[in-house]
Amino acid sequence: MTTLEQVKELRKRIGDDVIGQPDVIDKILIGLLTDGNVLLEGLPGLAKTRAVKSLAKHLDSKLSRIQFTPDLLPADVTGTEIYQPEAAGKFIFQPGPIFSNLVLADEINRAPAKVQSALLEAMEERQVSVAGKTHKMEPLFMVLATQNPIEQEGTYPLPEAQLDRFVIKINITYPDQESEISIVKLVREESKGKEAAAAAIPQQVIFNARKEINGVKVSDAAANYIADLVNGTRYPEKLNDGLAKWLNYGASPRASIGLDRCARAVAWLNGRDYVTPDDIRFIVHDVLRHRIILSYEANVARMNADKVIDELLKVVAVP
Repeated sequence: MTTLEQVKELRKRIGDDVIGQPDVIDKILIGLLTDGNVLLEGLPGLAKTRAVKSLAKHLDSKLSRIQFTPDLLPADVTGTEIYQPEAAGKFIFQPGPIFSNLVLADEINRAPAKVQSALLEAMEERQVSVAGKTHKMEPLFMVLATQNPIEQEGTYPLPEAQLDRFVIKINITYPDQESEISIVKLVREESKGKEAAAAAIPQQVIFNARKEINGVKVSDAAANYIADLVNGTRYPEKLNDGLAKWLNYGASPRASIGLDRCARAVAWLNGRDYVTPDDIRFIVHDVLRHRIILSYEANVARMNADKVIDELLKVVAVP
């Protein structure tokens, strides 16, 4: 099997476990293929955790789950040095759950900023510094964080600096009625007993895929389109008075980098070695929605980030 066929097999296996959310599965895989971190937002029961567990089950990888709560401490995430007298009275570093391949940060907005900040270095530099020493993460490392958009009591909004470190933010919605019926049947069958699982797909497949994605071509026209979209969030007054009224702050250069990487992954998954404007438009909402800051007027007008991005796509010329 080719690398692309193996990744599609991984997508199919996750799709068998998580019914009615094909877009979510694709975008989680895009986050993995671009060596990024993913933020999943959706109401309870929409298979956020299940999707992450399914990915870990079908990919040869270790999964750590951290349940974020208000009393969590940074050391509970990163680990700490513990004094061990039997080891010649030395302090030995005890790794925390962050040292894994896939890290599920469940309900990440339930922990205060000092705990959320413990993730920043790991997410960006792929390392953790404790007591003046630096500890490297696994070669395959990804943070998949979940949050519930409707519960506000006892939550702490993520700092913009941390949001910027997620390559994409996926909004998860309800499945359709046909998928709902299939979900009930699936859970009914699962309750009867587990079937023998197929051999997990090796990590090397992901590393090979990343090399192939690095070879996907981005034309000057596509690169300019990416830059135009990101710049449109920073200087909306040049495009449209409505956009200028709804946007306070635009996206950082990480948005341009993320959009370029994700568009190449989309093209590769579609069997192409070049990026089209449709590849960029497919993923642009997920790359930008958590990186733009809306104005008071936008909130009053019930304009969310996705609607603002829709308006941006209308006024930025497609190459």
